[in-house]
Amino acid sequence: MSRFTRILATLTAAAALLTAEAQACTRVVYQGPDGRNITGRNMDFKDPMVSSFWVFPRGMKRNGAAGPRSLEWTSKYGSLAVSGYDISTVDGMNEAGLNASLLWLNATEFPEDDKTTPRMSLSIWAQFYLDQFATVAEAVEYTRAHPVQVVSGEVPGRPGSLAPLHLTLSDATGDNAVLEWIGGELNIHHDRSYQVVTNDPPYDDHLANQKYWSAVDSLKFLPGSGRSEDRFVRAGFYINAVTQSDDPRIAAAAVFSVIRNASVPYGVSLPEAPNLSTTRWRVVADHKSMLFYGESATSPNVFWVDLKKLDFSEGAHVGKLDLGVDMNRILAGEASNQFVPAQPFDFMAAE
Repeated sequence: MSRFTRILATLTAAAALLTAEAQACTRVVYQGPDGRNITGRNMDFKDPMVSSFWVFPRGMKRNGAAGPRSLEWTSKYGSLAVSGYDISTVDGMNEAGLNASLLWLNATEFPEDDKTTPRMSLSIWAQFYLDQFATVAEAVEYTRAHPVQVVSGEVPGRPGSLAPLHLTLSDATGDNAVLEWIGGELNIHHDRSYQVVTNDPPYDDHLANQKYWSAVDSLKFLPGSGRSEDRFVRAGFYINAVTQSDDPRIAAAAVFSVIRNASVPYGVSLPEAPNLSTTRWRVVADHKSMLFYGESATSPNVFWVDLKKLDFSEGAHVGKLDLGVDMNRILAGEASNQFVPAQPFDFMAAE
């Protein structure tokens, strides 16, 4: 191999790596037999992330944390929430089996303030749905009828850089929705078939790309890069190709196997693109058995919380399971007895 050829090969490999890094996070929904519906996701981020599990009971009074017109509500459902830096809910499942996940989407453009519509900080967007709704259909119906402006905030550790995120919802029936702010307008994609969400481009483009790949025999060829479009197609095939089982252990293992396949190797990150980076942790929510699994990229074990063992009653203590940086606290097995009473964190305000 000539020196020029070696240099060209090196540059090509580096470009492929940077492209794969630039867009990360994958969410999938397993629609197994006998209502065994399970949601799994990767959390990918350049910087170490402090994350904890929180138990929020029913009856909590909330404020949208977005200035004088902030939406206000009282939680109807208790939830197990996953925090990001203890300033935002980034994932979780409520006691009715609704799951909410935030993922990166560079194409996001939040609306300009119209001085009229109620507002909500991006940090509490996912928690609002966990607090208020039992099903995706109910959540979508409310959202279409009650406009709210979501206001972004800074990416932690990156002053002046606003977080561009979209929201996914799934429930115990296997239904799905994807909420994206494109050009200042909220696009809602609602269909049971929307089992996979990754990052850019907007969801309509992913569906068109998926249609293109549907003509290819996936048993013979699948796009293998870390690009968002490729992960979308690959995860979409695998989530329905893996073992279909009503055994909660086997089904959860199948979901873990798919999101691990879509993970970014540990230590692979692009300095100027915090969205395209190392997989820090993974969570899997079993909507039927009400089990919520966690796995750190730096821990040898999977642990889980049985939501049926948590106290979500109004007036109950808020509980915190401190997992440290990148969920690196070593836990194994069922961990509901590891929560301790705590003051709820303050959701990051946005103006």
